[in-house]
This record gives sequence, structure tokens and C-alpha cells, in this order.
Amino acid sequence: MSVAPADAETFLAETDRIADLRPDLALLEAGILAGLRLGLAADSRTFARVFGIAHALVLRALATLAGPAALLAVSDRDARTQRTRYAVSATGAALLARLDG
Repeated sequence: MSVAPADAETFLAETDRIADLRPDLALLEAGILAGLRLGLAADSRTFARVFGIAHALVLRALATLAGPAALLAVSDRDARTQRTRYAVSATGAALLARLDG
């Protein structure tokens, strides 16, 4: 992982908190939400690069988060590279707001 150690600890803690709220999410899915919340990545290629994960796995997780889970909304997708930009949906924002309360 190419995140500073302090950031890594924060990221992992945030991922765990999200996973506790939504145990139906895979850890990668919770991690994508945590990365977005912490400002570490808002697109699939950046997330894959920063965390050393195959881009295809990130895309698969995004399909779940933007599809059945409805926690993210896809804002842009590059047809050539498949880089997908995403933002928190209203449902996702409600979930993440529970972390602050």
C-alpha cells in the first residue's frame, strides 16, 4: 500500500467502521467508501494504484456499490481505460453520516 502509515491506520479503522455498519459489504467495498470519505481516491484507477489492487477487482466492487447496494453513483467512465469516477449517493451519505453520530 502506498499510503503513509498514519493514513493507513486511519483508512483501516474507517474501513472496519463501515464494515461494522454494513456487514453485507465486502472489505474491498467498505474500503472504497472509506477511501472516498478520507479523500484518498475518487476514481477506480487511483484506488487500485494507491492500494495495490487489480483495477478489475475495484471495478467489480464499484459495480456492487453503484448497483444493488446503491451507496455510490458513477459520475464518469472512460470507455478506453475503464477509469470510473464515483461519488457518494444519498444512501451512501446517510450511511457515512452514521459514522459521525
